[in-house]
Amino acid sequence: MSASADDLIALLVFARVVQAQSFTKAAAALGISKSLVSARIAELEERLSMRLLLRTTRRLSLTADGLALYERAAELARAADLATELAVDATGEPHGVLRVNAPVVFGEMHLATPIAKYLEQYPRVRVQLQLSDRFEDLVEAGVDVAIRITSKRNDSALVGKKLADDVSIVCAAPEYLVRRGRPATPQDLLQHECLRYSLMRVTDEWRFHDGRDSVSIPVDSHFESTNGGVLKSAALAGMGLVTLPSFMVTSELASGKLVRVLEEYKGPAFSIAAVYTPAKRVPRNVRSFIDLLVRHFEKPAWKPTSTR
Repeated sequence: MSASADDLIALLVFARVVQAQSFTKAAAALGISKSLVSARIAELEERLSMRLLLRTTRRLSLTADGLALYERAAELARAADLATELAVDATGEPHGVLRVNAPVVFGEMHLATPIAKYLEQYPRVRVQLQLSDRFEDLVEAGVDVAIRITSKRNDSALVGKKLADDVSIVCAAPEYLVRRGRPATPQDLLQHECLRYSLMRVTDEWRFHDGRDSVSIPVDSHFESTNGGVLKSAALAGMGLVTLPSFMVTSELASGKLVRVLEEYKGPAFSIAAVYTPAKRVPRNVRSFIDLLVRHFEKPAWKPTSTR
């Protein structure tokens, strides 16, 4: 059975719904009504005699049949994006939807300004920013550019550019240090309340280097969270010590709301990079956005500080 023009349109709509995880957002990206998006999906399910999506008031998920079909529909969507990009090449102006994925706190704190600059420079682009602390599969999630914060990029299927470097630091609210004392060595952390990041279990240990030796301290906590912003708020409330990237706490250190400890011991260093799926021809949207990010973060505002 050959696909009709209506089938191709329905598949493209289906791919956009999955990528946006929302009928409303997919409709906005496609420039059509939400009711038309729903009708296209219903027609596709009826024609194929299979359920593709499971919908609740809060969540949209794929059935097994839907997942298998999406793998093909995503290829169609990428081909459509590439065709659109080729069509506007003559003007040299980026155009269309740019899907960006970034860690939650980094996106909230540091991406609004460069995105605003980008949209001012390229008004024909529409940016969709997805925030998640998990490493998304760029192809499966329909992401064009992802911001990755890691000590090493372990996905050889991706390419990209480093935006900046950063380092983890240990800090706490002044009232906590008055109450519990200030740790002088990493080993002292065993006597402290350590607020723990729990997205990955490797964070059960805090690692340090004093210029000669490395040391890993197993930390225990009465409070942990999968969100760094929540951990910072807990530290500000005097709940304990926290280790966070300096890009999250520079202003709090400068104001004295948080105090850095163990300054002579270096925490883990890491890089912030913009990555994308390699292609023979990188879309203008992707190239221009990454180039702007590189320029924007040449002098990051969070350079590690010695504020105490």
